[in-house]
Amino acid sequence: MNTLTVTPGKAWYREPWPWFLISLPATAVIAGLATAWIAYHSADGLVVGDYYKAGLGINQMLARDEAARALALHASLQQEGTVLALTLAGRLPALPDQLALTLAHPTRAGMDQTLSLHHAGSGLYRTSLPVMPAGKWHAQLTDAASTWRLSGVLHTPLNQPATLAAATESPRR
Repeated sequence: MNTLTVTPGKAWYREPWPWFLISLPATAVIAGLATAWIAYHSADGLVVGDYYKAGLGINQMLARDEAARALALHASLQQEGTVLALTLAGRLPALPDQLALTLAHPTRAGMDQTLSLHHAGSGLYRTSLPVMPAGKWHAQLTDAASTWRLSGVLHTPLNQPATLAAATESPRR
């Protein structure tokens, strides 16, 4: 009579293949949880909540750009230590006492800043420059009544002067 003898082998958890097969779905679960955590903790700064109102305001912005073009306005920004100096030139009947400079981060709305520049004579305006992280910033300059607007791009730290001008019209299709 033949007897079947079973040799004791290793337990399943001591074999490498089951662990390899378990690691594939486990990796997908961990990656999914990490993605959900990132999505929950970082807001999307590019989405505008009131897009309809933003769309209605486009015609008003275009009129301000046209007013700046009609006055041949342009400005130059440069950093002088901790002071931001702006030189405004054009055919303004009278230079305003105060200008508003909005520095907008391209992707993070929480980093946007509005600076108030005060007239220092001869088309020169000054304000203290806040600490800003290095990178690209969109700049918009307006007078107190928002009758005209100049815009441009600057890169911080501001090692060389940045120019602000009236936005050019985009071609219509």
